[in-house]
Amino acid sequence: MQLMFLLEQVVNGLVLGGYYLLIALGLSLIFSVGGIVNLAHGAFYAFGAYASVEIARHLGFFPAVALSPVAVGTLGILFERFILRRFYTADPILSLLVTFGLAMVAEQAIRMVWGAAPLPAAMPAALKGAVFLGDFLFSRYRLLLLAVVAVVLLGIWLLLHKTAFGRVVRAGIQRPDMVAALGIRLQPYMTTIVVLGVGMAALGGALFAPIAVVHPAMGAEIITIAFVVVVIGGLGSFWGVVLAALLVGVVRGVTIHFLPAAGEASMYVLMILVLLLRPRGLLGERIERFE
Repeated sequence: MQLMFLLEQVVNGLVLGGYYLLIALGLSLIFSVGGIVNLAHGAFYAFGAYASVEIARHLGFFPAVALSPVAVGTLGILFERFILRRFYTADPILSLLVTFGLAMVAEQAIRMVWGAAPLPAAMPAALKGAVFLGDFLFSRYRLLLLAVVAVVLLGIWLLLHKTAFGRVVRAGIQRPDMVAALGIRLQPYMTTIVVLGVGMAALGGALFAPIAVVHPAMGAEIITIAFVVVVIGGLGSFWGVVLAALLVGVVRGVTIHFLPAAGEASMYVLMILVLLLRPRGLLGERIERFE
């Protein structure tokens, strides 16, 4: 019985890891391609959650999940065009400071529009309850989240590894000078990467709004975890971020079960252990532009 309960916690940890993955993967791509330390990434996650709550009131849950990433992705175009584009060749500390300020502005804007109190997010009645898989009991909604994360992950992998767009992006991460020598402008690709990144963050906010607390500081809470995942996974590594997100989710979920007070600290301990053994992260690659 104890073993089955532990396995259920592992599955719940995988769901938590998928949640982290939606935010961390976009953050990693933006940093890898543009060299931007985007501390405002969590704000787009928060905007996705709030947008889904508003849209769900008029159109229902599923249209809200579909439309909120589109709306926030459109905001990402403006974000890249008028802010990030100025810092691609600048000192990374400048982008860090600017995006930190934007994150604070976004949080206060949310407080002004929606207030400081948490907002309730309704879950569809069809997804409430649990299902039995053999001897295990799992939440219907959490299983749906796992499926959606898997589909998004597959789509991003196919885009980056099976298309001409992905080949240019991966080349731009490793050798941007060679890409420029071939006459390829990375600017349009960067815009697309930013839209994908903030769209995934918004999707995470929309999907997890019914099982998380929708409040103004939720973006600041998730950005720290996202950076931990990226550091553990390794810069420039798609599968490194995937592995790190799932690992952090499982470690944190299992630790909370046995030692609730140590749940928050467990991911930092994991990061320290990984960096002691693998300074570039689990599957980190050597990227010349950052060395």
